[in-house]
Amino acid sequence: MSMPFYVSPEQLMKDRADFARKGIARGRSVVVVQYADGVLFVSENPSQALHKVSEIYDRIAFAAVGRYNEFENLRIAGVRLADVRGYSYDRRDVTGRGLANAYAQTLGTIFSSGGEKPYEVELFVAEVGDTAQDDQIYRLTYDGQVADEHGFAVMGGATEPVVTALREHYQEGAALAEALATAVAALGQSEHDAERVIPLAHLEVAILDRNRSQPRKFMRIVGERLAELLGDRGPETTTEAAAGGSDAEAASTADAVPESDTDDAPAGGE
Repeated sequence: MSMPFYVSPEQLMKDRADFARKGIARGRSVVVVQYADGVLFVSENPSQALHKVSEIYDRIAFAAVGRYNEFENLRIAGVRLADVRGYSYDRRDVTGRGLANAYAQTLGTIFSSGGEKPYEVELFVAEVGDTAQDDQIYRLTYDGQVADEHGFAVMGGATEPVVTALREHYQEGAALAEALATAVAALGQSEHDAERVIPLAHLEVAILDRNRSQPRKFMRIVGERLAELLGDRGPETTTEAAAGGSDAEAASTADAVPESDTDDAPAGGE
């Protein structure tokens, strides 16, 4: 009788963590930035149908990187939880902190379970307050860890050059146009020191605007308004052009849309 194969718990957790990190790193980054009137989300996403940034509730938004079908399931679960809680109690009882804790429990349980693979996702849950001091931004990793972010944060893809650019140019309390220009320029940075001008059609931009008169503070910025806010940025550069035409290099810097969807389809189909 053969002996069962043994893997130590430490090695098992390390392998699962490496697996999740590699999947997330294949995607394109998402940047979240606090500005004078709320919270700004910016991502490179050529798809016009599949979103990486979405509304969860009145003052709460959700952003994700990784495998689309996995973070879309989490988004839908968050919307349902918020709706039930708001309907059962009061809309003010739906908070970003409560949703972040719920996501942390789900991701932590999946990561520590040996029966299924860990989710290859990272999440932002943001809530806009009445003042800038009341804004909340939570970052959740694949293993359920929660970090409270301030000012700006980046997840997915090659984060180092993006974080470096934001650290150099971010200004607290900046206007929307200034914060957007800083975030988009940071996303155009790469590890190969080749700064790209991301095409306007490849940008997904949304805000939580505390000054919006409607109870729902989430709003997407597209088309002419986005072009007006960004102004003239010079010749646009696609990911493939920045990769220099090399298939191997392009594969390391580009992914299917939106985020690590090389062999994914939305839930319910191939």
